[in-house]
Amino acid sequence: MRKLVYYVAATVDGFIAGPRGEFDFFPMHSDLLAAMNAEQPETVPTAFRAQAGLADAPNLRFDTVLMGRGTYEPALKEGITSPYAHLRQYVFSRTLAATDPEVEIVTDDPVGFVQRLKQQPGKDIWLCGGGSLAGQLLPEIDELMVKRYPVMVGSGIPMFDAPFRPAPLSVAGTRTFGSGASVVTYTWA
Repeated sequence: MRKLVYYVAATVDGFIAGPRGEFDFFPMHSDLLAAMNAEQPETVPTAFRAQAGLADAPNLRFDTVLMGRGTYEPALKEGITSPYAHLRQYVFSRTLAATDPEVEIVTDDPVGFVQRLKQQPGKDIWLCGGGSLAGQLLPEIDELMVKRYPVMVGSGIPMFDAPFRPAPLSVAGTRTFGSGASVVTYTWA
């Protein structure tokens, strides 16, 4: 069965974006970018794949991406209606209208939708963001990959916007980079 993997960048204090959705404070460390581009090239937005030397890179792990409205809107504001054209793209929103035939707007229950996706053949499913969608999909997340950057912001959009419900995790892997960034992979304990 396909896995739902929440692969996300976060600050040391657990935020994936600032209070207004800004994310430009995340440093672009070349050591982390090189490793992640080699291992998950499909997570690079289509508009930047050629620049990153990934124009013809195959999808190694994911063939589907899930986004909340807040994750999708920055690209949309730049006129990019299909940010991950090399993946099947689903945006969860009750307010957005369809803007591109390559992007499906999902208005129904995210949990039921993901349960159906997991039953279909294919590669793993990448939950790109945001915190509200991740909070709703928490019971369906099979793996959490956190790119932790050495920066604090104090407030913003948390990795998970969900009710208080402690859940033990197991560390499946840790990589630390010379830049101070790290990638920690967690599974459910």
